[in-house]
Amino acid sequence: MRRLFRTSLRKRYDVPLPDGRLLTLGERTLVMGIINVTPDSFADGGVRFDAARAIDDGLRMLEDGADILDVGGESTRPGATPLDEAEELRRTLPVVEALARDRRAVVSIDTYKAAVAREATLRGAQIVNDISALQYDEALGPAVAASGAALVLMHNRGRSSDMYRHAQYDDVAASVRLELAAAIDRAVSAGVDRDRLVVDPGLGFAKKAEQSYRMLAALHELEPLDRPILAGPSRKSFLKAAIGDVPPAAREWATAAAVAASALLGAHIVRVHGVREMVQVVRVVDAIRGAAIRSDTKG
Repeated sequence: MRRLFRTSLRKRYDVPLPDGRLLTLGERTLVMGIINVTPDSFADGGVRFDAARAIDDGLRMLEDGADILDVGGESTRPGATPLDEAEELRRTLPVVEALARDRRAVVSIDTYKAAVAREATLRGAQIVNDISALQYDEALGPAVAASGAALVLMHNRGRSSDMYRHAQYDDVAASVRLELAAAIDRAVSAGVDRDRLVVDPGLGFAKKAEQSYRMLAALHELEPLDRPILAGPSRKSFLKAAIGDVPPAAREWATAAAVAASALLGAHIVRVHGVREMVQVVRVVDAIRGAAIRSDTKG
């Protein structure tokens, strides 16, 4: 166990946000609460499709300890149908604008479309969370650069309709690291400051269950990228390989295990549905990490 903690010491990063705040990552594990403003979310059945409900739930997540609120209007589950830009704007902008008024909130917009990112950042979104790592819309990088927002680059291959066809790896962790390095280069070439970038290994995206588990176990192998790490295992289908055919809403215990492993192995941010429960999980993990660091320092 001592080797585990030595290889997963988190470097501290101060990520600049467009409103002048710094998002400090590494001192403790930050929790990003998921707000799906969709009728077909795989994880919550579309309960937040109503904007007023989504806003209320976002405010409740802040009360429960969320550090970041991630608002998304398009389902990106495997096989999902792409959403047109106008409808995504209609779903997300009122929620982003309302939540951004609360100064406790750091609001993220979960989109791969430049127009959605542009409008959301104008209304207060501080982070753009892109599942394509700048591969779907070539205008997204320049739009993020112009806004000054932070940018999450998630590893992925293909589209939702065919991502599993691309799940071919000799070494999944090595491939993800190389492809995220290329994504960082794309972002910097588009004008995004490197210190505004966060990387996400894309658990469950273009990865079979065993590949997602391998990537999670090897999370520390992303440290050479020298960027903070976001992990999003919440309620995903790869968890079924360990617990059986359990529906998404009943996967919170399995999610807790994956969230704890993510924080232990170096994630700076965990992206979750059940904020109150997962805040407790990461606080205990952070206490364990702190004890391990103090023990290593002494001996």
